[in-house]
Amino acid sequence: MHRSQALKSAPSSLVATNGELSFGHFSGPVSHLGLAHFVYTNTMDKPASAWAKHFHYKQFQFVSIKSDDYILGFALADIRYLGSGFCYAYHIASQSLQECTWLKPCGVGYGTKPSPVNSLAFIKGKHSLQLHISEGQWQLTANTPFLEADLQLAPANQQQCMAMCSPTGYSGWTYTQKHNALPVAGHLQINGKAQNLNSALGGYDFSAGYMRRETCWRWASLSARLNQTTIGLNLAAGVNETGCNENVLWINDHKQLLGPVHFIFKRSLANQRSDQPQVWHIYSEDGRVNLRFTPLNSRQERLNLLLLKSNFRQYIGHFSGSLIDELDQTHQLDQVLGLTEDHFARW
Repeated sequence: MHRSQALKSAPSSLVATNGELSFGHFSGPVSHLGLAHFVYTNTMDKPASAWAKHFHYKQFQFVSIKSDDYILGFALADIRYLGSGFCYAYHIASQSLQECTWLKPCGVGYGTKPSPVNSLAFIKGKHSLQLHISEGQWQLTANTPFLEADLQLAPANQQQCMAMCSPTGYSGWTYTQKHNALPVAGHLQINGKAQNLNSALGGYDFSAGYMRRETCWRWASLSARLNQTTIGLNLAAGVNETGCNENVLWINDHKQLLGPVHFIFKRSLANQRSDQPQVWHIYSEDGRVNLRFTPLNSRQERLNLLLLKSNFRQYIGHFSGSLIDELDQTHQLDQVLGLTEDHFARW
């Protein structure tokens, strides 16, 4: 039997009024980040300027949904001097992908609030995307040329989310909160056709903090029903690597923390759109995770804006292999649809 890691009680504010931060895995979501209390310093241990404290903070939110016919992705990023977002719909049967993107200059047409429990994130223009969190319940509304959505992800037990904070860089920190394999309700219309959400599952990601200016990560995520078992999985390497990681397995909405994982793939081949896709090997040293991922399609974006750079690739594909839970029960995956990501950012 695998012993669960100890969890700390979630503070009401990540940064206390005296400026102290709480690090580690928490028993549930943190209501407020407490940015006003954070004492940000430069590499010479001097107080950072108000300009630096404002512009070095980053926040992004992501929602993924899998229905009978589609895999959907919705993202909003606020890097202070730029706002960006995307929405895509991947049709499973035809393996085709439709997408809509947003890119906004400093503070124009987008906004976020620093709370993973009660907040509003939006980006707008001719088309719009909004993520509203109220007492931990996520509501997503989107209006694009191919998609209209008014959806809710309502965790039955918010304490089962993965919530953690780790030191980042010299004086920064990163808070990450995620929850997969959640039921989805509401209204979804794609290409004029209403979609059945009775068996849909979704997941969310709220990440924020004072991250390294130059960073990268690999990531894998899935939400699936296997026979009578609901499985959620989040795996990552990069960003949160100082003392604890964000790897977690949900079995019937019961959270189980995992150890570090390796992502093995050849990036040069992964960048090529060919009939022979690069197969990823994702595994942990303790054997609890042993997966192979075969991409089917991807959303890719490269931005080279002098001071800002982003090389983003999010893949949709099949996971096969095994996951071992804390009771030593093995869950076999055979071509289960999910996501991976390979991302470099300078912000």
